[in-house]
Amino acid sequence: MKLLCLDIPLPGASAKSYQPHLRDEVRYGWALYKSGIVRDIYFRQDRPGVAIIAECDSVEAARQALREFPLAKVGLIEWEVIPLGPFVGWEALFAADNA
Repeated sequence: MKLLCLDIPLPGASAKSYQPHLRDEVRYGWALYKSGIVRDIYFRQDRPGVAIIAECDSVEAARQALREFPLAKVGLIEWEVIPLGPFVGWEALFAADNA
């Protein structure tokens, strides 16, 4: 299952509060990438944070992996997890014209 995962800063989150955890945060992200859970990761352009495209068996499996990020473990972020599916709207291009 493909998922869009967006970090959500919690009260008290700031660049200063993140700093002691960033090296471990990146290491954990790299471990998830090597394991195949993180497929893509991007810096957000609208605000500080990341957007992750993940691959997991379920939303709950993704949530479990994301809870282990150091910033999540210390209560500075949580995650919005959005399940994604194939875009089947292309089929409209091939539908018979009934007009």
